[in-house]
Amino acid sequence: MTVLAFVIGIILMLVGLAVSIALHEMGHLLPAKKFGVRVGQYMIGFGPTIWSKRKGETEYGFKAIPLGGYISMAGMYPPSPKEAARGGRAGGGFFATMVQDARAANDETLEGDDDARTFYRLPVYKRVIVMLGGPIMNLVLAAVLFTIALSGIGVQTATTTIAQVSQCLPADTTATSCAASDPVSPATQAGFEPGDEIVSVDGTAVDTFAEASALIQKSAGESIPVVVRRGGAEQTLTLTPAARDVNGQTVGFAGITSQIAYVHQPIWSGVQMTGQNVGAVAEIIVQLPQKLYGVVHSMVTGGERDPNSPLSPVGVGVLAGEAASSSAPILDRVSFFLMLLASLNVSLFVFNLVPLLPLDGGHVVVALWDGVKRAWSKLFRRPPPKPVDATRLVPVTFVVVIALVVMGGILILADLVNPISLLGQ
Repeated sequence: MTVLAFVIGIILMLVGLAVSIALHEMGHLLPAKKFGVRVGQYMIGFGPTIWSKRKGETEYGFKAIPLGGYISMAGMYPPSPKEAARGGRAGGGFFATMVQDARAANDETLEGDDDARTFYRLPVYKRVIVMLGGPIMNLVLAAVLFTIALSGIGVQTATTTIAQVSQCLPADTTATSCAASDPVSPATQAGFEPGDEIVSVDGTAVDTFAEASALIQKSAGESIPVVVRRGGAEQTLTLTPAARDVNGQTVGFAGITSQIAYVHQPIWSGVQMTGQNVGAVAEIIVQLPQKLYGVVHSMVTGGERDPNSPLSPVGVGVLAGEAASSSAPILDRVSFFLMLLASLNVSLFVFNLVPLLPLDGGHVVVALWDGVKRAWSKLFRRPPPKPVDATRLVPVTFVVVIALVVMGGILILADLVNPISLLGQ
């Protein structure tokens, strides 16, 4: 059963990843169609097509490797220069050939040089909207998932309702049973009972068990009033916390434990958690070379891996599998899965904003640069400049893709050899 649950957890995470990717691409597709751009394909995954269906002018489908997706828009770049088109294959070596191939592939999406339904002809702000649509969709999905986990399911919290009252005060703090010589616990002496709800401690109203504990701990040896609600009525008990030495400090001890319950967080907690995750992921990306070095070092030496190091989809799947097969309550497992998937969507949001092609942030930078050139020409009353030809950046794109593949390979290997585990290293 545990192995089956582990596999189910991985499958569910793969489905969640596929849905996240599908929504990301939908974030590009909807504004592109709204602005009149011709979209030839909407695909989830890479590699060979395993299923597709054409609806109107767009082919929708799934490919064999569900680790990404894309939409194919007409005229992502302007048509090839006339001299390049007449000259055939560009000379100059490998990268020049890559540029020419990219131009040729782009030209195939055009219906003539005057094709109006192309991406590159859109106003700058519309191009930015199309390219940001995907990451923003991931951001919104993350906020929704965090909200369901925090406000819908809730966070396990120690409540002010007493679950158990210790009968004695063992001399050995690790003891699990009472000895005849052990004194009666302060809570038993005061008359606490399981089910009592703590209302106030020493005149201070409390909303959480942590607040009540803090007041009790600082009142070692002092007699303090504690108001509890029992059977719908409030009554006051007198508690004298015993003095205990903890890490060289004297703290008060009563001998009570609280009930654990799922406490629904405010509806804005999901948005707050999303913002915190955006900052954390952005910090990881800024420190990515250092983080990758740490991953490689721990993998080679067998040392403990930084729990905040980046993960591949394999690592995320392992965490989902471990959560699904754990003995935790089902709501805990569901909450963890939702928050893990939400964090994955935050990562997709932040990573796609990196201003390098072929990432969405790179396309946004190209569009903004085109807008700057046009504004500059208009300011000085010069003729409108030619559209920015981003195919010239294909060599840079190639280097970025190779770097992403290498990084992905390192993380996958690390997640197999030295994974981050819920159960510890």
